Amino acid sequence: MFFKQFYLGCLAHASYLIGSDGEAAVVDPRRDVDTYIDEAKERGFRIRHVIETHLHADFVSGHRELARRTGAKIYFGAKAGAEFDYVPVNDGDEIRMGDVVLRFLETPGHTPESVSILVVDRSVSDVPKAVLTGDTLFIGDVGRPDLLGSKMSAQELAGMLYDSLHDKLLALPDSVEVYPAHGAGSLCGRNISSETSSTIGQQRQFNYALRPMPKEEFVRMMTTDLPEAPAYFSRDVAINRGGASELAELPDPPALEARDVEVLQKKGAIVLDTRPAAQYGAGHVPGSLHIGLSGQFASWAGALVSPGTPMLIVAEDEEQVREARLRLARVGLDNVAGYLAGGILEWDRAGLRLATLEQINVAELDERLREGAVRVVDVRRPGEWQSGHIATALHLPLNDLAEKADDLSREEPLAVVCAGGFRSSIGTSLLERQGFHRITNVVGGMAAWRAANLEVSA
Repeated sequence: MFFKQFYLGCLAHASYLIGSDGEAAVVDPRRDVDTYIDEAKERGFRIRHVIETHLHADFVSGHRELARRTGAKIYFGAKAGAEFDYVPVNDGDEIRMGDVVLRFLETPGHTPESVSILVVDRSVSDVPKAVLTGDTLFIGDVGRPDLLGSKMSAQELAGMLYDSLHDKLLALPDSVEVYPAHGAGSLCGRNISSETSSTIGQQRQFNYALRPMPKEEFVRMMTTDLPEAPAYFSRDVAINRGGASELAELPDPPALEARDVEVLQKKGAIVLDTRPAAQYGAGHVPGSLHIGLSGQFASWAGALVSPGTPMLIVAEDEEQVREARLRLARVGLDNVAGYLAGGILEWDRAGLRLATLEQINVAELDERLREGAVRVVDVRRPGEWQSGHIATALHLPLNDLAEKADDLSREEPLAVVCAGGFRSSIGTSLLERQGFHRITNVVGGMAAWRAANLEVSA
């Protein structure tokens, strides 16, 4: 059996290629499908099966393009209601490829149509080697039950999730390897581990959501204090239900002169600066949104950019422009209207104003706090905040920052902090767009604060 996990850090997304006897299946493919086609060709496999564990909300899948280009069938749980031809699967249905058996388990809870896939390598044993759990079971966490909105209550789905976990997945031997569809950073869970695989035994022992508890307690736990789902989730579900357009159909973004970018920005286009935080801080287009390519660029762009809004990319070079466009397409943001030709230097050469944003280290932040000269805004998620924070900090998760910015004083100096400096730089750009000017990004974030042995409050 051939088995490979493809992990995309910018989406915290895992997909899989499984093959045997010249035949292969791809599970939960991302939108750009060449990587699977190339890998299968190199290994001597023909992709015959494209399997979705559910209708994904946090990225756009390439299932239809992959099926068209390979002649494969698409498989979904029977309740998916996809708007194209697919094979609806139920509990116990199987796909056989040489020595490999892929056996479906219906595991609703994250969504009604969710399935998990047992992987059996009969050349070794009839006992399953692995289970692909989609968004039902993560490493250290389980899938959120609240992403369907009014279509089904979170309480009802959480009850289904409890049954799926205990009756299906925890009934498997402890040796079975667990491969989910997401890792740390995905908003499909609360606080997923950075590990990308585990075993049923390890999860039984260490996963907080799998500890013995009554169903009612589990439902209450899984439906309390959940972060708000990004607005793009419902849009991506709709795209995946109908099938996305092929990437080759998207036009290449044109190179634009600085004055043209200025005109389009005034007409409502958003300038998306993808450079590292230090470069953004040293000089940027006023009012631009900063999301660095080095981190979970696609997820945050999906969460913060309204669908249909024209985007103008600022990058270090044309290769990064192409990379940004691809990552945006992975979350269904296809409306890239162009990019700043020559980068930020051309904006400066055109005589246009550059905005700057201060970057400080944690020693400087500590000194300013002792002097009472700054207010700290912590933009991490609730679980991160609860694990330890600066005593006087105000907690405003990045997802909520734009809406709650009016709770802050525009006259007070603000230092924005996150775990490592990536999200805090996004936060400073959001505040700048809302008229804040006395703002600072904390380089290294809480990781650097702890490393410097500075005081943390629980």
